[in-house]
Amino acid sequence: MFSAKKYTSFFSTLTLLSAVALTMNNATATDMKQQGQVKQVDLPKNIIMVVADGMGPAYTSAYRYFNDNPATDEIEQTVFDRHLKGLASTYPAPVSGYVTDSAAAATALATGIKTYNGAISVDINKKPLLTVLEWAKQQGKKTGVVVTSRINHATPASYLSHNESRRNYDQLANSYIDNGIKADVYFGGGWKNYIRDDRNIVNEFKQAGFQYIDSYSQLTELVHDKPVIGLFADLGLPWALDDSNKHRLTLLTKAATKQLKNEAGFFLLVEASQIDWGGHDNNIATAMHEMDDLAKVMEYLESFVAENPDTLVVLTADHSTGGLTLAANKDYRWNPEILRTMQHSPATIAKNIVANDQLNLQEINQWLNFDLNSKEFQQIIQVNASYQQATTLHLLLSATEKTAQKAPELKEFYRQAILTIIDKRTNTGWTTTGHTAIDVPVFAFGKQSEQFSGQLDNTDIAKKIFTLLGK
Repeated sequence: MFSAKKYTSFFSTLTLLSAVALTMNNATATDMKQQGQVKQVDLPKNIIMVVADGMGPAYTSAYRYFNDNPATDEIEQTVFDRHLKGLASTYPAPVSGYVTDSAAAATALATGIKTYNGAISVDINKKPLLTVLEWAKQQGKKTGVVVTSRINHATPASYLSHNESRRNYDQLANSYIDNGIKADVYFGGGWKNYIRDDRNIVNEFKQAGFQYIDSYSQLTELVHDKPVIGLFADLGLPWALDDSNKHRLTLLTKAATKQLKNEAGFFLLVEASQIDWGGHDNNIATAMHEMDDLAKVMEYLESFVAENPDTLVVLTADHSTGGLTLAANKDYRWNPEILRTMQHSPATIAKNIVANDQLNLQEINQWLNFDLNSKEFQQIIQVNASYQQATTLHLLLSATEKTAQKAPELKEFYRQAILTIIDKRTNTGWTTTGHTAIDVPVFAFGKQSEQFSGQLDNTDIAKKIFTLLGK
């Protein structure tokens, strides 16, 4: 167990699913036989798979310091520190090199098989692969997905569907009905793909007997023995910092476990989707508040397992995003103080500044919830000149060049200025706005959690879950 104070820190047979023919890899089957089968009596009744998209090791370290109580000498242990089991490699199929995208990584976590970047639970030959959620459903368990992205985004789609490209969002949304309904609970965003002019998939779910909700307040009105689809945004949910409930993933997970609980057990996928988006944005403020929401989810799941000891919880990341570093520019410090007090995302603060007639230091300080010094305020003042220069240059582009290059937006210039100030204040560093190939942490607790210890590959996680589902 980590001591923060001292700074230590499958298959055997092939099945058919609805209208989808599912294949499996012979090597995977051999691996499963070599691992041996867990005795039926030892199988967990409920399995909760948590994917923290983009959460490399630096994110859990950063959260420890973000969560620290400065009034004490001890750096308090976090829920992540309590349940660390090991590391997992994340590389995709050789055709895509060493750096994975979310689709290939989620496919590995859902099926136990490597594939190419962009694939949604199909192999490198684009043939469908059986997922742990589909297998759990076949075994009579209830199933569900809870995400802060749209429910047909790469990770949830890789557990629920099969497609050659993660970008085929409408096709993936259609498949949730056309290929057979595979879950009893769907919580996340997605109005854009599920309520369209050409097809209203929400209505089709309702015709299939589902409850539909579109606000958090309706969660308390759900009928327990009736499936539910809850869509709460056009695409992904708002940043935790901007949402009406800053722990909305926790709220949705609590509702899902209550809805899924039954004698046969359940399989639930929970994705903290927007940690990854914070990494892509090189936005430490939003990333830490997404981590805080995830931490509250895990603390809730600790209490759920205490009351339901036949439950297994596994948490890992699909990859790490942004090349986050805690300290930059040879300066031996990382200061998360201002991150703790922020109440709005940099994007919302930038939008507020643009909507204001004139720059007002007092108002900006109120939106940030920390005080800018004179140099930092000067950086904000200079934004408009930089934006005007960029706009002038864009006007000089040819029609073809303008089509290929997005016109400058004033709010984006302010947002970038705010991010620069926050990085400087906290001394946060980034190496990329993309993914990295580093191994990611694996956490587990509950029944059979010891199965997830040591150095693993991401495919091992799915193989072990298949075994624990009796395959």
